[in-house]
Amino acid sequence: MGFSRITPFAFQHCHNLLLPKSFISSRLTRNTTSNHKIKCIPLAVRAHSAAAAAAPTMVKAIRVHELGGPEVLKWEDAQVGEPKDGEIKVKNKAIGLNFIDVYFRKGVYKAAALPFTPGMEAVGVVTAVGPGLTGRKVGDIVAYAGNPMGAYAEEQILPADKVVPVPPSIEPTVAASVLLKGMTAQFLLRRCFKVEHGHTVLVHAAAGGVGSLLCQWANALGATVIGTVSTKEKAAQAKDDGCHHVIIYKEEDFVTCVNEITSGQGVDVVYDSVGKDTFQGSLDCLKTRGYMLSFGQSSGSPDPVPLSALAVKSLFLTRPSMMHYTITRDELLETAGEVFANAASGVLRVRVNHTYPLSQAAQAHADLESRKTSGSVVLIPDGEQK
Repeated sequence: MGFSRITPFAFQHCHNLLLPKSFISSRLTRNTTSNHKIKCIPLAVRAHSAAAAAAPTMVKAIRVHELGGPEVLKWEDAQVGEPKDGEIKVKNKAIGLNFIDVYFRKGVYKAAALPFTPGMEAVGVVTAVGPGLTGRKVGDIVAYAGNPMGAYAEEQILPADKVVPVPPSIEPTVAASVLLKGMTAQFLLRRCFKVEHGHTVLVHAAAGGVGSLLCQWANALGATVIGTVSTKEKAAQAKDDGCHHVIIYKEEDFVTCVNEITSGQGVDVVYDSVGKDTFQGSLDCLKTRGYMLSFGQSSGSPDPVPLSALAVKSLFLTRPSMMHYTITRDELLETAGEVFANAASGVLRVRVNHTYPLSQAAQAHADLESRKTSGSVVLIPDGEQK
């Protein structure tokens, strides 16, 4: 019932009772000489105030209503509520663009429902904390990478145990470009296969966001690094990132090149984020008991592999996910802490080669898929543009 419809009845709310105005007026008239006054608030006004207090904030966000190309990324108004128990509200300052966002947009990975807001990495300032929450406070600069999805927004609600503090020495744009990719590099290099001095590694898409970090980190660990790239410009970057050998796969067969570089021995481990186009060749590059780490599929899903293909050289094959390596709070803090420490010390040089306004996420996706980008790509909320 709207305000205008209850006004003619002149009902008021007094001591949790609904009474006609005539009744209340008569009662109050009898006590005009008394020092005790009854405060009566109109019900409609009170209901309106409560509704205003609970009303969600409207922000701008990228929304996906149907799966498809970059054009399905729509810049729209969206609602963001207030944090509940165990949650915080964050105003985003920088948002990382990752290939997993493309997979969700296309439907390679399935979102829980349509429409949805993509994005799995962001850095921002805490603007509100849920009731009773300790360990987080308004004004903290925090970052998250992984679940929940929804980073392509000016503001978002996050579980407090999924965010990590950002050191003052790390700029928000840098943090948003390195956390998810850096934690991916960390579990690939330090946990799936522990790279050590003397190992030889092959990194596909060596000039990409994760590839660049893999090359730098593996080099720092004492490995011989072989990288594949698509252009001479990217080859120069890969060299600068610590690749000892760079293969331009559009000009050379990378399997033949790896065989020559390793004198026919093969590599200890392959880091393959390309998928269909490189998968079989990657297996061919491995030495006996080598490790194949397939962590992406930018060219499409690889063809099925029979177990007999692995038996030829007793190969190990895994398709890992960062989410499974940062399940506990301790794992998350340890992984993120190592990434930020290496970025601060210079072991990892983070290249934020491309920034786009958040409203232009569709263009950023198009450029990423067409291999027009190198290093990290960051989306900046339009209100944060300088």
